[in-house]
Amino acid sequence: MAFVVPKETYSGKIYEVTIGKGDKAVTVGGENTLPFLTFEGEVPNRPAIAYEIQDIAPDDWPATVANVYKEVSSNPVTWAKFCQDTLGAKAIALRLIGTHPDRGDASPEAAAKVVADVLAAISVPLIILGSNHIEKDGPVLKAAAEAAKDSGAVLGKAQQENYKTIVAAAAANNLRLVCMSQLDVNLAKQLNILTTQMGFDKEKILMDPMSSALGYGIEYTYSVMERIRLAALQTNDPMMQTPMIADIGANVWKAKETAADIAEWGDVAQRGITWEATTGVSMLLAGAELLVMRHPEAVAVVERTIDELMQ
Repeated sequence: MAFVVPKETYSGKIYEVTIGKGDKAVTVGGENTLPFLTFEGEVPNRPAIAYEIQDIAPDDWPATVANVYKEVSSNPVTWAKFCQDTLGAKAIALRLIGTHPDRGDASPEAAAKVVADVLAAISVPLIILGSNHIEKDGPVLKAAAEAAKDSGAVLGKAQQENYKTIVAAAAANNLRLVCMSQLDVNLAKQLNILTTQMGFDKEKILMDPMSSALGYGIEYTYSVMERIRLAALQTNDPMMQTPMIADIGANVWKAKETAADIAEWGDVAQRGITWEATTGVSMLLAGAELLVMRHPEAVAVVERTIDELMQ
């Protein structure tokens, strides 16, 4: 008797979210099955990876990744063009870290100019991320949203403590939105509910359940993301059916394993690249449709893995 692969069917489906405009736009989501299980359902859109850049040159990135960008990282426009034209980035994630009160305290107006300049220089989609300072991100992302109006860009991250200003800014300027919660299924759902109660289209939301790096709580992150996906597909919960984004580069490259040059641990550069690639693949298997990454060699590993899993 021939072996028959057991299959699950689901009543739910993940929304499709398109970021950017024109022929370089990227669409994520749309699947009606768990990650890469193409024999059970449809996975119409390939997961996407955005290269992270910053508005100021990073002074806290390990040499392994900082050296890749040392000739371009002093200028965010040059950096963005390098990622697009030389590295082949399909999307750019601009982190406005220089607006943080402890990292330069740049004004909302200065941040808006950086956003406008980067948008004018690239043709791939842009993800605009604040500095993760609750009070400062509100006015900064409001100004950034106005600079990115109607560009198809993504604005984030809206959190429980400041979502009203950021959601309103994204809605007023026809942008997509990242909603970030604190590694809790119910909190993720609640933030999506609050966002849609403000009139924001749930099919323009990317959910960030807060990712983590390999060795730093990744098992718990995986379980939360998996439960979100199961709620979306099994119970057909519309507040759980938004695509997920995993902002992994910032978590990976602050882990001591990616920076400590300890001989017994092996080559520090290869270790860091492997750490980011392993984290990225893990997040994809947990259900993420969009990754934010830093090192091009790690990106290449994840892209090859996606190629194999999508066949």
